[in-house]
Amino acid sequence: MRLLLLGGTDFVGRAVAEAARDRGWDVTVFHRGEHPAPPGVRVLRGDRTEPDGLDALAEGAGEWDAVVDTWSGAPRTVRDTARLLAGRVGRYAFVSSRSVYAWPAPAGLDEFGPLAEGDPDADATDFAADKRGAELAVVRELGAERALLVRPGLILGPRENAGRLPWWLARISRGGVVPAPGPRDTPLQYVDARDLADWLLDALDKGLHGPYNLVSEPGRTTIGELLDLCVRVTGSTARLHWATPEEIEAADVSPWTDLPLWAPPGTDFHAAIHAGDVTRALATGLACRPVEETVADTWAWQRTVPEGELKTAAGLSEEAERKLLAARDERL
Repeated sequence: MRLLLLGGTDFVGRAVAEAARDRGWDVTVFHRGEHPAPPGVRVLRGDRTEPDGLDALAEGAGEWDAVVDTWSGAPRTVRDTARLLAGRVGRYAFVSSRSVYAWPAPAGLDEFGPLAEGDPDADATDFAADKRGAELAVVRELGAERALLVRPGLILGPRENAGRLPWWLARISRGGVVPAPGPRDTPLQYVDARDLADWLLDALDKGLHGPYNLVSEPGRTTIGELLDLCVRVTGSTARLHWATPEEIEAADVSPWTDLPLWAPPGTDFHAAIHAGDVTRALATGLACRPVEETVADTWAWQRTVPEGELKTAAGLSEEAERKLLAARDERL
């Protein structure tokens, strides 16, 4: 299988490149060079935001059985790339997002629920519109039966560049009393980038097309299990203080941003992030590794990152921690 990977040599794209190479596929990576491509792949350089940025992919650069695109900016950039490659690729897989569903996305929403507005010819606007517009661009330029639309939700694993799990690992590794968002049994839904990559490559091999929600089943883990694992794998002496959703709201602490990965149970936010229907992905072979492996491997990778270079989410400020711990003291 000849695969062209467009960008993304940092996290998900890196997982795809390595998995395809390890299968013995002929892998070409087209990127700006901000992150090194993995060994064993052919590299083409270009910046898709520049007027001549696609020159390295012009006629004569090659033909491929499939292309994987991880773009997160202006839909017109995907449009131009898909148009250029339409006659020289078999299938086009676009790594989109579950953010393309119209808000609020109810619990149990499958791939055919209401979608956000998107324009395949647009400049960058917001994440949901950009991803939906890019989906439309791929379908328009290659046709629905050659377009695979991969819609992950929360993505975790080594090299995570949003820094959500790395933030928790870093904070817990420092020890002390750590405010944790409760209840402990609040379910989480996510996918390890390596499992996403394996499913995506299998899907291209099988000739799948159309949209697929690409996350684990709802409740794959809970916030309690995940944070307990963070304590265990880091060897930390940290003690988790479980704050209630009411205490979190009263302290003016924001879900997801101040408390990465977490959304208050029973809310539209939690339903949209952690309760999507993944029947199609599971039926077509999605296999998710144990959460213990994702947490341990992320910590092992994180420890190799030079000091000052690790990207983490903003997370809780010291002031917000004090507020949540003061609420605990009042309750006790």
